[in-house]
Amino acid sequence: MSGRIVFNIDVMLARRKMTVTELAERVGITVPNMSILKTGKARAIKVSTLAKLCEALDCQPGDILEYVEDEKDEG
Repeated sequence: MSGRIVFNIDVMLARRKMTVTELAERVGITVPNMSILKTGKARAIKVSTLAKLCEALDCQPGDILEYVEDEKDEG
């Protein structure tokens, strides 16, 4: 069984009353790249980008990242 990492950026944006555009500007990445992170389609993230996200959102990495086990096939 394997799992995946889920980005909870939407949750943190809502808590901070911040837009995707504002967060992208604060972190120094493009809005399309922020959307890739937000939707969980990113294959990798730099530790420095994660640190900037945490700084901009005033949170810890665990507030943004979550490990979720994939559903087990029953068939």
